[in-house]
Amino acid sequence: MELPVVGDGVHLASYRPRVPQSVVSGKATGLNGSGYYQGYGDSSSVASCGSEAVTGYDTVDAPPHYDFYANTEVWGRRRRFRPSLYQLYANPQQDDSRPPMYEETAGEQMGGGDSSEEDEEELKDPPPEPTRFGWVQGVMIRCMLNIWGVILYLRLPWITAQAGIGLTWVIILLSSFITGITGLSTSAIATNGKVKGGGTYFLISRSLGPELGGSIGLIFAFANAVAVAMHTVGFAETVTDLMRENGAVMVDRINDIRIIGIITVTCLLGISMAGMSWESKAQVLFFFVIMVSFVNYIVGTIIPASAQKQAKGFFSYKADIFATNFVPDWRGPEGSFFGMFSIFFPSATGILAGANISGDLRNPTVAIPRGTLMAIFWTTISYLIIAATIGACVVRDASGVLNDTISSSSSSEDCVGLACRYGWDFSECTKNGTCTQGIMNYYQSMSMVSAFAPLISAGIFGATLSSALACLVSAPKVFQCLCKDKLYPLIGFFGKSYGKNDEPLRGYLLTYVIAVCFILIAELNTIAPIISNFFLCSYSLINFSCFHASVTNSPGWRPSFRFYSKWLSLLGAVCCVVIMFLLTWWAALIAFGVVFILLGYTLYKKPAVNWGSSVQASSYSIALSQCVGLNHVEDHVKNYRPQCLVLTGPPCCRPALVDLVSCFTKRLSLMMCGNVVAAGPSPTALQEAVSERHVAWLNQRKVKSFYRGVVAAELRSGVNALLQGAGLGRIKPNVLLMGFKKDWRCVSPQAAHNYIGILHDAFDLHYGVCVLRVKEGLDASRPFQSHVNPGFDGGPESINTPASIQTSVSSSVSVDPDPQPSSVFQEKQGKKTIDIYWLSDDGGLTLLLPYLLTRRKRWAGCKVRVFVGGDTDKKEEQKEEVLALIKKFRLGFHDVEVLPDIYQLPQPGNVLQFEDSVNRFRLDTNPKQDSDSGPQRQQEEPWMITEQDLERNKAKSLRQIRLNEVLQDYSREAALIVITMPVGRRGVCPSTLFLAWLDVLSRDLRPPVLLVRGNQENVLTFYCQ
Repeated sequence: MELPVVGDGVHLASYRPRVPQSVVSGKATGLNGSGYYQGYGDSSSVASCGSEAVTGYDTVDAPPHYDFYANTEVWGRRRRFRPSLYQLYANPQQDDSRPPMYEETAGEQMGGGDSSEEDEEELKDPPPEPTRFGWVQGVMIRCMLNIWGVILYLRLPWITAQAGIGLTWVIILLSSFITGITGLSTSAIATNGKVKGGGTYFLISRSLGPELGGSIGLIFAFANAVAVAMHTVGFAETVTDLMRENGAVMVDRINDIRIIGIITVTCLLGISMAGMSWESKAQVLFFFVIMVSFVNYIVGTIIPASAQKQAKGFFSYKADIFATNFVPDWRGPEGSFFGMFSIFFPSATGILAGANISGDLRNPTVAIPRGTLMAIFWTTISYLIIAATIGACVVRDASGVLNDTISSSSSSEDCVGLACRYGWDFSECTKNGTCTQGIMNYYQSMSMVSAFAPLISAGIFGATLSSALACLVSAPKVFQCLCKDKLYPLIGFFGKSYGKNDEPLRGYLLTYVIAVCFILIAELNTIAPIISNFFLCSYSLINFSCFHASVTNSPGWRPSFRFYSKWLSLLGAVCCVVIMFLLTWWAALIAFGVVFILLGYTLYKKPAVNWGSSVQASSYSIALSQCVGLNHVEDHVKNYRPQCLVLTGPPCCRPALVDLVSCFTKRLSLMMCGNVVAAGPSPTALQEAVSERHVAWLNQRKVKSFYRGVVAAELRSGVNALLQGAGLGRIKPNVLLMGFKKDWRCVSPQAAHNYIGILHDAFDLHYGVCVLRVKEGLDASRPFQSHVNPGFDGGPESINTPASIQTSVSSSVSVDPDPQPSSVFQEKQGKKTIDIYWLSDDGGLTLLLPYLLTRRKRWAGCKVRVFVGGDTDKKEEQKEEVLALIKKFRLGFHDVEVLPDIYQLPQPGNVLQFEDSVNRFRLDTNPKQDSDSGPQRQQEEPWMITEQDLERNKAKSLRQIRLNEVLQDYSREAALIVITMPVGRRGVCPSTLFLAWLDVLSRDLRPPVLLVRGNQENVLTFYCQ
């Protein structure tokens, strides 16, 4: 299909969509011979096909489509690409300029490559579909199994005995409050865009950025690995108790737990490495077993108690037992509210089990909120019911001995305890502390209460093994995503994926090793508090992520889950932090210490990732607010900072200029590198001006600078645009820095005139001006590889030769990164001197810039010498006067020298050399010519110098020649020469004569020379207000 050209006599209505066979078959039809337009031809065909129903016209403008926003392709059809702006407005038949670089990239994606290879790929079988889960099996059941862990069966009755039913409910509800808020925050984050694998780490890192996301990802993966050990130890503890009841002991209780725990976690490792489908099937089986055990327990509480159960403290539902057990009875070193909370809280931490396998969910943005919140609700109800029922049925202390009944012959007056009312006397073991039964002493109380004890054991096995298995799967999945992001060194080895589900087999092995190490502790009450702090830290950051993303008001924060509150998320984050320190303050310090260490490392390394985090959004909001706030602050000389607009062209072309300015602006004031692309408006020129490679070069060189590029017909107009438009509010340049135009005698006089015109424009706009001259030149660009602004330090190009400029611009677009050439200003300057020739008072800028240099390490060893003009007979008096003035400025300059010889006449040879340099621009005033031709020609060519101009400015010319001789005598070995720039009066001093002054003043000097002229307003003060 041919692309219609809109012109005279062309009617769009005459072009109806005609979809060619090549589009149907997936082949591209080119618009011309170039591969670039071939790519666009395919795109236009696809777009036209899609837009028929909407527009009815043959157009490349396409209606909205999913492919335009997706980052991945759908198997079985070619991906569509949105036509670019260049495609829509450019005319390929008339515009022979190359498209911008981003257009070429799009073209390659859209039309590049061999069509035969594409056909072969399309004929291949579709890739195998990995296992995907819905919200019930993938999230709700998984979260419920992870929440219903070892604590439910083995520690909840004991916690009820310690804290009482009332405070146990408080502990459960407080835990659920924290996990509920975290669930709401997780739901909001998970529905703010497409969620991939990585679970909690992915959610936090993509919301808060890699700094906090990376640190919490490591901590959360480690906490899950330790949780594997906790649940496995709970399982091993149950098996060991069953073995001991039947007289089977391998070594002793601790070592039996270790042996059984290691064997168990090894079997779980095999199940998890077999794949997610096997693991999911095992989870469904465990869920069924747990539900049966719950029913068995509830039935057991209703059945009347037998004598054996009564001896162990079970008396079915009794109001007085409920009342007695409703209040706390703290015992032992762990007997406190927060001691019980630290042991119980890990049982509520399974809420992220579904989010941790987000990459294996069919629709994570729906499954995670629905499944997580439903799991929190039902497990909270189950915890409350079990705590109330066990506390209403079983007394705290019992002996378990059938003979401890109150007989008719024995006196009941000596009996102590609630069991006395039901005919049992447990007074002796209660007083001696030797009771082995009751919810205070027997961890297997739920088995004793149930209708059929083996079902409770099966429930314990199901709960502990399912939780251990969920954690064993979660930790490697989170760690794998962290490894793939390459935020930390030495961990990439564990990020390798295997199989269609991208299983992290190496991560499984690492989790296994960590779990085995903690299984060797073999003490459940020791392992549980370790995990609590790590999970609380994770939950705190999840809640803070939601709050931070909401409070920044970023347009990208648009979660489809609406039932959350940023203030509730903040409350949840604060509660988590407070509880961390109330539980175990030293463990909280360790957790935060690890976070801050990892955070500091990430901030230092600055990984090259861009996830659109809320930290980025808040940085923009804070910067914008501060910039607006500066509008209410009046300028004051004490707060003056040299905010520099540096005419570097592409920054890589003039590294010396960049490095020098960076020395006195880094972490202090604004630096902006300006680049004027002197060419007509074209995509190529615009791409050169705004190319990101310039900013990348500055970042690679660690220069704190902005970059601003403009396209203009000529250099002077472009610089004028920068002078007037650069900056934001009060953060805008006030000093212009540029390189010296050393080739001013070779190029066209118009170029030299425009160069001086830039200085005058800067003065008109109240800028200070600095010109840097380096003996070896500033331009470090290689021929035909970088754009060179021809207005300064540029070689033989002329400003009015767009063809050569266009060539240099086009050739500057390179895939390879720009080189990093060294400059003299990167070296340590040692014990050299910085010589300041403060010959005219410009407000103090000539003194301020060298002072800022001496604050840098590489310049700190330099001695600053200040030279001023004076009379021979008043030399000492003038020296003391200047020294006293500088002392009031508190600059730390103590070496002042008065130079009376600057007023002497220069050497005749140097005067002759100066005259030779301006001869080319002198206007011939032959009396035989028309007397009116001279002024007319000077008006047409304002750079021409007349005899009157030379005579009028003779004193200044001789002064500049003499100053160069003085510089040769006094500053031959200096590290830098800073000298007040002379000013040529507009209309009195021709531009070429002014340029000759700057040339003769700074020529033939080994040290770099910085010519400085402030805007004649104070930048230094010796007042305190």
